[in-house]
Amino acid sequence: MAFFSSLALFVIAGIYLSANFVRAATVLRPVAGGGYTEGKVGQPVFINPVIAANEVDSDIIELTFASINDLKDGDIGIENNGKVWKLRIKGDINWQDGSPITSDDIIFTIKAIQDQDANSSLFPDWQGVKTERVSSREIKLILSAPYVFFENTLINLRPIPKHIFGDIPFSNIRLSDYNLIAPVGSGPFKFSDLKKRRDGFITDYELVRNETYFNQKPYLNKFTFKFYTSEKDALNAFNGGLISGLGAVSYNNLDKITIPHKIEAINMPRYYGIFFNQSVNPILSDINVRKALDLATDRERIIKDVFKGMAIPLIGPLVPGISGYSENFFKQQNEFSPDRAKNLLEASGWQVSSDGIRQNSEKNARLEFSLTTPEIPFLTDSAKIIQEDWQKIGVKINLDIKPSDEIFPDIIKPRDYEMILFGNIYGKNPDLFSFWHSSQKFHPGLNLSLYENKDVDFLINSIRADFNADARREKMLQAQSLIKNDQPVIFLFSPPYIYIQSKSLNGFEEKILPLPSSRLENIKDWYVKTERVFK
Repeated sequence: MAFFSSLALFVIAGIYLSANFVRAATVLRPVAGGGYTEGKVGQPVFINPVIAANEVDSDIIELTFASINDLKDGDIGIENNGKVWKLRIKGDINWQDGSPITSDDIIFTIKAIQDQDANSSLFPDWQGVKTERVSSREIKLILSAPYVFFENTLINLRPIPKHIFGDIPFSNIRLSDYNLIAPVGSGPFKFSDLKKRRDGFITDYELVRNETYFNQKPYLNKFTFKFYTSEKDALNAFNGGLISGLGAVSYNNLDKITIPHKIEAINMPRYYGIFFNQSVNPILSDINVRKALDLATDRERIIKDVFKGMAIPLIGPLVPGISGYSENFFKQQNEFSPDRAKNLLEASGWQVSSDGIRQNSEKNARLEFSLTTPEIPFLTDSAKIIQEDWQKIGVKINLDIKPSDEIFPDIIKPRDYEMILFGNIYGKNPDLFSFWHSSQKFHPGLNLSLYENKDVDFLINSIRADFNADARREKMLQAQSLIKNDQPVIFLFSPPYIYIQSKSLNGFEEKILPLPSSRLENIKDWYVKTERVFK
């Protein structure tokens, strides 16, 4: 009996030592296989880069259509002081149906974007750009004026196949089945299947690895999107193990996740603020009123209570990660001082009346305003805190909370607001033009404060034409300072994009996200399967 006991101990010890040896002498490496399922709130509409309608479309397009950055062969050439750009694409690359990708596809895509009948959201980025075919692999693009950020616009273009859409009038391009049921792309994944309920709601959109992809193929064999009507349903699916990841999670829902998971809080080049429309309410033309409201805004409380401490407080129009952002400028933290705000208002003739709201007898006016905000939890919660803060200095705010789908057509487009709590995202072009140039005060521009400053206009125009990075940064800093001093907006915060994943996923790269879909840019590195190999 003692012999067998000793033998058993010897065998167990041998197994243990062997296992330790294997662990010490080997490493885990990713291997191809497995799949990943992500939950999304919403529905796909057009899996076509020219006419993509929403964030869901952009996510699927990121996986199914290659960008110029993927297609290009070598560096992009720049001539004539930035007015001429030359592009060469790789040879022997194909669409997912086997047809060759050529310069004709790129030229066709640009012309589709530029045609007003296509109604592409990319139309503003490509106005005035002329295309010239040099060969089947080379094209030349001519701009009407130098534009330093055009390279970002160009490399992020995702061409569509001319042989699929070339015979369709641009006004009818949305009618094609290739936009949803069977898109023909060029990316690392391709369409496999679509599932929907009898009422037409799409529940699943399945992609499989594109085995003919011309760049590094992904490890994952399959990527599936599952769609839900609410974040609550999507979170229940994650907790139930039906999906492996979920993006754009609300900050107040993070404590509702009940299974082991990873949280990625990823910075985005976006900012939120309160934009003043001085043309609607002349009182807002008083810079002392605007400065007092800024002094009375407790950003730290908003970030703590609404964003669980995850957001970044802001004092200007640029955020960390954007070219031209200055750490020294950021260090000039906004001051929260209700007492200074009160003193500033009183010195300007605004006295507290019997109902607690400040009035100015000379101007026959009182400090009562309407603050419009989309019906988005983190914005409405922020607005309520601001309402409380400003009440303490004698300013009454009436919250005007609008459904999100009404904000742009009914409120922003006609500039129908006194103040609006809203945000801007720079995306992949760190260009101040759309948000701060005076020519963009009205639709389709996004200058929400109807801001006008000739010096800022000059700087913005100069930045767009200056190919010297150091000079651009200096001009960016000057423009930020002027905008900050003019106080057309109360800059509030820059919240991160919250992405939750199961612990089985590896290879995700956390970096600043120009757009939500950018989280999928390094999809080739994602993996769920591993094997041990000797070092």
